[in-house]
Amino acid sequence: MFANYHTHTFRCHHAKGEDREYIEHAIANGFKVLGFADHCPWVYPYAYISDSRMEPREVDGYFRSLTDLKKEYARDITIYIGFEAEYIPELLEAQDKLLAGYPVDYMILGQHSVGAEPYAPYTGIPNDSEADLTAYVDTVIEGMETGRYAYLAHPDLFNFTGSPAVYDREFRRLCRYLKEHGSPVEINLYGVRDGRNYTSERFLAIARETGNTAIIGCDAHTPTMLSDNGPIERCLALAEKFSLPVKEKLDGLDAEPAADTV
Repeated sequence: MFANYHTHTFRCHHAKGEDREYIEHAIANGFKVLGFADHCPWVYPYAYISDSRMEPREVDGYFRSLTDLKKEYARDITIYIGFEAEYIPELLEAQDKLLAGYPVDYMILGQHSVGAEPYAPYTGIPNDSEADLTAYVDTVIEGMETGRYAYLAHPDLFNFTGSPAVYDREFRRLCRYLKEHGSPVEINLYGVRDGRNYTSERFLAIARETGNTAIIGCDAHTPTMLSDNGPIERCLALAEKFSLPVKEKLDGLDAEPAADTV
């Protein structure tokens, strides 16, 4: 792999390892670009602290650490600093105020809930509701339409267990939107490695029929997820099996490693 744009840090409370370790594992495995996209904090209008994303008070340390490491490793790898975030319209203004002044390179959309924590359930829980799946796809498309997000992480995260016809209709609608807007479907290494409901062959079959491109997202929650080639090869094999051309880099970001320009 040339690049990975889906890397977390310990700040999200469910990933492990120091920032430097992720970078060193990526370099050791030949990556030329590493994008950090830890779970972006929300500023809630009520007293609540999430256990699955960094807190607002941690943003400064996130940028300070990664900016220093970006300079230190500039000859070895290109580092981007971004976030993975849900699309929650009523909280966007407060999030933008929180991040104002920070050099955010990009964001990716990870719709872990349709609505704000703790009131909206996790979309990865088995769910047979047609209305909920439709709301998920509607929300994702609305979020992508804002232009805030470089691509959609784990597009089939919603663990739909209802009618196969509804599954096909809604995920085909999502794949068609992504194709029309030149956005790849993510083959998610974390999900493939652990046998989660995403990224599923059922979903990839729809992507093949729709003519989508793909991007491999390590969704790294430990440094070794960037250096364990077994799961990476499985993701690449899935892309080949379903005839999905793999994008090596994100549009709008530099394609060449920093060593070539320093």
